[in-house]
Amino acid sequence: MRVGVTGATGRMGREIREAAAARGVEVAFATTRDPGSDLDPAGEFASLVERENPDAVVDFTVPEASVEYVTACAAAGVPIVVGTTGFDDDQLGTLRDAGSDAPVLLGANFSRGVQALLDAVEAAVGALPEYDVEVTETHHNGKRDAPSGTANVLLDRIDDTRGDSERVHGRVGDQPREDGEIGVHARRAGDVTGEHEALLAGNDEVLELTHRAGDRSVFAAGALDAAAWLADQPADFYRFEAVASEL
Repeated sequence: MRVGVTGATGRMGREIREAAAARGVEVAFATTRDPGSDLDPAGEFASLVERENPDAVVDFTVPEASVEYVTACAAAGVPIVVGTTGFDDDQLGTLRDAGSDAPVLLGANFSRGVQALLDAVEAAVGALPEYDVEVTETHHNGKRDAPSGTANVLLDRIDDTRGDSERVHGRVGDQPREDGEIGVHARRAGDVTGEHEALLAGNDEVLELTHRAGDRSVFAAGALDAAAWLADQPADFYRFEAVASEL
């Protein structure tokens, strides 16, 4: 398999390239917006995609850049795996529309353990509908979006099971808990790779479901799994859950 890598000098870009080398996956090109790098400049992305024609592109950057990369891949008919988070509704619409021309896969988290966490939380919330729920996530101090994309997927799963709830982000001052709300807490510190916790409390008991990523390599491995899977799919818009279910 041959892959293109965007954001190649970023945290995940480096992990993707290292994981590809360990697997014997050829990196067809690696782009960056870092002017001090000797890698391919991101401004030439469209021509790189057309010239190199990789089996798939793996993108972990920022929403504005990801939209540009997805649009170029769609025009060239090249599959693209997107691990960027923090998209607004319009940007998500662009990604979905691009799926008409090429396979596009969006994943908030490429860990198999997180997929198991989502299923476990959904089951717990369904079994304990009257319990209070709080969701907490912790990431490194350089992460831009809050709550994390994974936390938002977790919250969506809870809403799908319990019905839409009011999301209260942090608490300050006089804020007694209201029935049906979900507390959401985002922490940013040090070099934490990623932690997500759902806490359910009621009936004099507490249930905590937690996932901790020890290293970013787990996300890189999942993203390359997704790229290999996506390369054989028809044009459409996909989520990582489709890949995880077949691993």
